Amino acid sequence: MPDDTPRAPRDDRPEESRRVRLSRTFDEDAELYDRARPGYPPELYDDLAEFTGARPGSRVLEIGCGTGQATVPLAGRGFRITAVEAGPDMAAVARRNLAGAAGVEVVTADFESWPLPEDPFDVVLAATAFHWIDPAVRMTKAAEALRPGGALAVVRTQHVSGGTEEFFVEVQRCYERFDPGTTPGTRPPEAAGVDSSDHPREVARNGAFGPPVFRRYERDLTYTTAEYLDLLQTYSGHRALPDAARNGLLGCVRGLIDGSYDGRVTKRYLIELAVAHRR
Repeated sequence: MPDDTPRAPRDDRPEESRRVRLSRTFDEDAELYDRARPGYPPELYDDLAEFTGARPGSRVLEIGCGTGQATVPLAGRGFRITAVEAGPDMAAVARRNLAGAAGVEVVTADFESWPLPEDPFDVVLAATAFHWIDPAVRMTKAAEALRPGGALAVVRTQHVSGGTEEFFVEVQRCYERFDPGTTPGTRPPEAAGVDSSDHPREVARNGAFGPPVFRRYERDLTYTTAEYLDLLQTYSGHRALPDAARNGLLGCVRGLIDGSYDGRVTKRYLIELAVAHRR
């Protein structure tokens, strides 16, 4: 099942260019993104505060806040937040969602080119956004944004085996028919088999942080047909398809859910929190 992780390019344009193009698709319908994208489990925020040492009044820099799925709960904990979001429409929805929240600022900018303020942050957070930031910049700039001992918190989300398992097997026929980038026979991985070693390797190569600590959460969410199609239309890979292919894919998925699953499917998410402290 395709997700939001940038895949290898299908043409001869550089991977960097493809990553940027895909990242811009989220701003095409910010209201849909805000409505359809799930937030994060409450226990993640408890662990985030424990692992980073953040408390009310701590200064948090959030990279790629989207429409505020993580920002709103963090603001409710009394953190002072600067949220940087590249998409102007996404940032506008985030500001609306955070209206009245004290000590929160949403900045419309690319993190890579945004000038860091003089005062360092206690926490830098990227919630399902770090992989969209230029790999040549993200670790170094995150370290520069933090005080010594401050924490980089990276949240990653992946679809894994579980929920309505047979649906996610059958739906691959829709993807193989309408999305030429689909690897035949793709299956969601077991949560226990998901390899997260790439992030610790990146942290170690950078050298500015100690080794990260991890916490994982599994979560099942049930969607009606309409809700699930809305969710799919917030994924970059789906949005990047030609209109005819995307419409054919969504129609195929709709027919499968309505025809074989009584109009409801359950999707299992694996959510991972990794926290590393600046040396």
